[in-house]
Amino acid sequence: MYLVVKRFFDFLFALIALVILLPVFIPIIILLLLTGEHTVFFFQKRIGYKNREFSIWKFATMLKNSMNIGTGVITVRNDPRVTKVGKFLRRSKINEFPQFINVLIGNMSFVGARPQVKKGFDLYTPEVQQVIYNTPPGITGIGSVIFRDEEKIVTASTDREATYRQIFSYKGKLELWYQQHISFYTDFMILFLTAWCIFFPHSQLVYRVFPSLPKRDF
Repeated sequence: MYLVVKRFFDFLFALIALVILLPVFIPIIILLLLTGEHTVFFFQKRIGYKNREFSIWKFATMLKNSMNIGTGVITVRNDPRVTKVGKFLRRSKINEFPQFINVLIGNMSFVGARPQVKKGFDLYTPEVQQVIYNTPPGITGIGSVIFRDEEKIVTASTDREATYRQIFSYKGKLELWYQQHISFYTDFMILFLTAWCIFFPHSQLVYRVFPSLPKRDF
């Protein structure tokens, strides 16, 4: 019943969001066609519901074949693979807006574990892999709220690969927590906290709203 009701609201609000954002999409599409590599959308295979692959939609912000250049799946601050227009789109999170199309289609939700590329998914323990996508992946989730500054953390590290793995280890614990506490209340508060962190990026409110969250160990 939870998934049926959630799907109804996902479809409804995704449709409303796309209609409202259409005036924003048009100038961005024109700008991307005229700059960088003249590519509007970036499609990438991600692991989704029931561990099945799907193509995620984003506005193009990086050089083509960026996954095979530089730091690969790890994105750092001032990443040289990011285009000039892409920097603005990533900083403002506008590059994520096309994922409303994924929500409308039904292979994503507004709230859930972020869909990972295969390399990232493989960093999760088997226990996490078995349950993390028992519900559709989300535009935002508990891991996104807590690691809203993930690029900054990785960039500041002297061992970026090790830090990236630490982040995934903790994200796995967070997603197990989400699956154990899944409810409309949890989803609503994650949406609220996502918006809250835009205005208060250093806030630790999430740990007060959800006191049972696993403690961060690094």
